Amino acid sequence: MLKFSILLLIILLISGCSDNPWNNPNPLINNDNKVYFSNFQIRPKHLDPARSYSADEGIFIDQIYEPPLEYNYFKKPYSLDPLTLQALPDVIFLDNNFNPVNNNKNGEIFYTKYILHLKKGMYYQPHPAFAKNNKKEYIYHFNSFEEGRSFSTLADFNHTDFRELIANDYAYQIKRMADPRNFSPIKSLLSTYILGFKELSLSISSDRENQSNEQLLDWINLDKYDIPGLKVVNNYTIEITINGLYPQFKYWLAMRFFSPIPWEADRFYHNPGFKQRNLSLDWFPVGSGPFMLTKNNPNGEMILSKNPNYSHGIFPFGPENHPSKPYYGRKLPLIDEAIFRLEKETLPLFTKFSQGYYDRSGENHSNIGSNTFDQVFNFGTDGLELTPEMKEKKITIEKDEQPAIYYTGFNMLDPVVGGYEEEKRSLRQAISIAYDDQEYIDIFFNGQGSVAQSPIPPGIPGFRHGKSGINPFVFNWENNTAVRKPIQLAKELLAKAGYPNGRHKTSGNPLILYLDISSNSNPSSSILDWKRKQFKKIGIQLEFRLTDYNRFKDKIRQGNTQLFSWGWLADYPDPENFLFLLYGPNSSASCNCDSVNNTNYNNPHFNSLYKQIKIMENSDERNKLIDEMLQIVRKDAPWIFGFTPTEYYLNNPWVYNNTRHGVAKNLLKYVDVDSDYRNSQQYLYNQPNKIPIFAATGLVFLIVFPAVKAYRRRQKETI
Repeated sequence: MLKFSILLLIILLISGCSDNPWNNPNPLINNDNKVYFSNFQIRPKHLDPARSYSADEGIFIDQIYEPPLEYNYFKKPYSLDPLTLQALPDVIFLDNNFNPVNNNKNGEIFYTKYILHLKKGMYYQPHPAFAKNNKKEYIYHFNSFEEGRSFSTLADFNHTDFRELIANDYAYQIKRMADPRNFSPIKSLLSTYILGFKELSLSISSDRENQSNEQLLDWINLDKYDIPGLKVVNNYTIEITINGLYPQFKYWLAMRFFSPIPWEADRFYHNPGFKQRNLSLDWFPVGSGPFMLTKNNPNGEMILSKNPNYSHGIFPFGPENHPSKPYYGRKLPLIDEAIFRLEKETLPLFTKFSQGYYDRSGENHSNIGSNTFDQVFNFGTDGLELTPEMKEKKITIEKDEQPAIYYTGFNMLDPVVGGYEEEKRSLRQAISIAYDDQEYIDIFFNGQGSVAQSPIPPGIPGFRHGKSGINPFVFNWENNTAVRKPIQLAKELLAKAGYPNGRHKTSGNPLILYLDISSNSNPSSSILDWKRKQFKKIGIQLEFRLTDYNRFKDKIRQGNTQLFSWGWLADYPDPENFLFLLYGPNSSASCNCDSVNNTNYNNPHFNSLYKQIKIMENSDERNKLIDEMLQIVRKDAPWIFGFTPTEYYLNNPWVYNNTRHGVAKNLLKYVDVDSDYRNSQQYLYNQPNKIPIFAATGLVFLIVFPAVKAYRRRQKETI
């Protein structure tokens, strides 16, 4: 016991001399390297750019791959810049004989050609797929299980190499999306637009069916396929030809789907037996971007390290007085490594942020929940402001108004809530008035959001501020603000719909409506109770049908819902990307497929206007047509328009360039950290209270020392 007490005292004395806090979960790092510490909350499923459609996967994948275009870090409204291109694509309009035309007069434009000119001198990360022997043969391109049996992870390969990014890599990736085996979520869209894409998909599918079952190597070299919509002119020029006019195609060129994939990587990951060992693009990406994935443990830790071959990124010029001005012109990325840990719960995540162990409060999610909100914010005269404790730590805050909308949909095929008769519209309008989304935002989102007045959120062309932008069927404009119409009007509309006081005007039966909910959304009982109360205001009974996600999706596809909750985050910043959610031919039930029009709304006038604005560039003329579309859909009320989210992100004072973008996710390359400052603050934030330990040690001495002394005295007396 005495030895233990002495040992404990020595440990205390030694640890007291250390600058590293006892509770630091992060590894000790070399301060010559700049390491960024963050978190992720959802396990990434796909890291293959042909398959990934998740914003949470973008935390990793968008730092590794480079599509041709990117969004300007600073500009609002959102603006595209060249990323791997020398300039924005050249756009040429063609007639039905593929001859250039200047305009669409008399419907002369049949095709649009995009010409992409790549920069020279861009290189992929080191990877064993590129490794060759002295005979210029690929070392790790195997044809049998035996050849690759000893390889379980990328660390098992002793040789790596790299090569330059070329135009054919973009063509190869587009062909990969045509391969049905890759399950690309935009395959159907590309089949509509890129010339020959649909036929290419059928050819690949046919060739795969004709492969021998005994053939161990199931790889198909996609370079052998040619289609009219893809032409690789040379190593630095590629042409993409699409059907008709579709100005929004340029935004797709900024999405991860159009990232380059070298054929060598595709061949490498098709080695026999590799897929069964998670040796795949879904697990180990191969990119030309600023970072590469050096550790993939999706149940624990993911590490991105600087791509040593990356040299073409420069910090962009922005607003004159922006805090990041000193970085203008510096080479990217600014950090050497980023370590992400899986944190499923917001409370321990926020605690570690407050202790300085995470540099920011979150990546795709702010992680300021109701259980931590009061620790972060006070309500001041100008709205939300940081608490004194946050200000004392010099924590900063970034506001992110996402181009997204959460809504409640009515199934327009349902005999009760669907239909286009005046009575049906009145029912949906009545519910829309009663359903107070502002109250929902205040209670469940701490006021972080704004009530939606249409399908188009703020920041997207076509969104209107002020009186001209309100939904006149739900709100009045009073004292320069939108005020929800009185509940008495909702009751009158309900009576007009044939349900006075919530009962059928003839049978007297109560009106009972059903809201379908996916069990994956895990709604709390308080949220469900709140929703019931909104309908109860006008005498409607609301019941919930809770099903697992797969069954929920089946019901959406088949049009078997009545009401449901849904949301949409912009793929690209154009109103077409929201209005197509209500375009009749996109109805899920009409194709029994995963389409985007889940309400099955089908108004011929709306559809006609949509076809016009879809092929138009942003202009006053286009905005007028959009205004007309919004009035149609507000009157028909296929949605309770819900709200657009606003999130606040916290930043510790040693991390810089925290501006949020809303659409782009490839922002890690702009982040910088001051490691020395972080170390000093972590030490201050995490000083242990040693008094109880020293007191316990002293108590041990007081108890043990007299006992030991008495024992030794008795031993001597015995002798």
